[in-house]
Amino acid sequence: MQQETIASGPTRYSIPQALIHDLRTPLNLIIGYSEMLTERAREAGPNEFVSDLEKVSLAGQRLLGIIAGNFDSTTQTSVAPLQANKVPLEESPRASSHVLPQVNEAPMNHIEGRLLVVDDDQGNRDVLTQRLKKQGYSVATAENGHQALEMLQAEAYDLVLLDIMMPEMDGYEVLRRLKANHELKNVPVIMVSALSELDSVVRCIELGAEDYLTKPFNAVLLKARLGACLEKKRGRDREMKLFDQLQQNYLRLQELEKLRDDLTNMIIHDLRTPLTSVIAAIQTLDVVGPVNEGQREIIEIAGSGSEALLNTINSLLDVDKFESGEMSVDYSLLSPTEIITSAIGQVASLANEKGITLVPEISPGLPWLNADENKLQRVLVNLLGNALKFTPPGGSVTLKVSGSDDNQAIRFCVQDTGEGIPPEEFGRIFEKFGQVDSRKGGRSMSTGLGLTFCKFAVEAHGGHIVVESVLGHGSSFSFTIPLSPPSLRGASAKGVD
Repeated sequence: MQQETIASGPTRYSIPQALIHDLRTPLNLIIGYSEMLTERAREAGPNEFVSDLEKVSLAGQRLLGIIAGNFDSTTQTSVAPLQANKVPLEESPRASSHVLPQVNEAPMNHIEGRLLVVDDDQGNRDVLTQRLKKQGYSVATAENGHQALEMLQAEAYDLVLLDIMMPEMDGYEVLRRLKANHELKNVPVIMVSALSELDSVVRCIELGAEDYLTKPFNAVLLKARLGACLEKKRGRDREMKLFDQLQQNYLRLQELEKLRDDLTNMIIHDLRTPLTSVIAAIQTLDVVGPVNEGQREIIEIAGSGSEALLNTINSLLDVDKFESGEMSVDYSLLSPTEIITSAIGQVASLANEKGITLVPEISPGLPWLNADENKLQRVLVNLLGNALKFTPPGGSVTLKVSGSDDNQAIRFCVQDTGEGIPPEEFGRIFEKFGQVDSRKGGRSMSTGLGLTFCKFAVEAHGGHIVVESVLGHGSSFSFTIPLSPPSLRGASAKGVD
């Protein structure tokens, strides 16, 4: 008859969850203390007690097996009578499922950590604390949820072992408050319970627990779970430390960049004033007295060099203003034809000296555009000057002007027959001081600050500049300037003329 009962499964009884918890708790203590005494007896003697202690532990585990195999938790208040004789003790389901293997708890590849054990039962705290200390951890204890939260606020802990069923504030609420706290949310929590119901495990994980352990503790499993959680926390701590270090380095870099820019601006301002005086003096030499042809040539060289230096200084200042958002765009109605005629006129002498042909190509019927005349001319002069600089004698530089595909902008394109630009330089040439890497690489190509100014000036108008080039076959720089300023384009979109 007993065999038939076992084969079909024992009859299960529903009793309150709290009662199951209260039944299991003292059994867990019996098992825990007997296992620790067994380990001490093996290590230090007397060995004659080992057999009896193992029997005490096994009896406690069998009782836990009977509870697990015969009872389901419920919220009912009535308790069905216990009929332990339905299944023989030696054959009870799961009777030996909690038998713990012998384990050496001495630290091996041990991760140090300060742990907080939270449990309302003094015996549970004592058993777990002794196990953890034997494994090499520093352990503190709290007897309820309120005390645990206060201790976590006052001192740093690497991991919390948190009992679920506690009076006043259960483990679920402690976990919820801990994860809602910005300072404590990253502290890993392993939930501990005498119950092993699936819904309890799922709820703990959903609330943010790292893991879940049931009593009595399997020493091997306890050691492995603690090690895994602490290793994970160490990884997060290293990531946070590196992130903080990166932030500090970034802030320091910003400070150094600002210091460099401030120093550059100070030097540039200090250079511009005396340089302006030098240019003015050179330009008035003819007034002082007659000069011969040789002297005039020297004066022109000095004037040309001074003007080039002043242009570099002004470009530095303008780029800095663009970067800081202080550069204003003075819009006025401009004729595309007049703009390019003026720009070509400013570089014509350089083209003649090098024997390079300047070719303007202007589409007929182009509309006027709203733009900053000074900045637009400087963009064209910079692009033309670069093209002439890197085009060999006998080559050509073409300036094309046409309407955009959507007829909402004017497209300018400066095309040369020079040496070309390596593809890896396309992004760098528009960067501030980007030409430094080109010079370090041994290439003669050097775009200076002119292209940086061009990029900022075009984008300030709401346009876009791009480069196309093939080594040995020349380069092409093109950009668009909208017919209307951004503010007027927005107004037109709303129906304002």
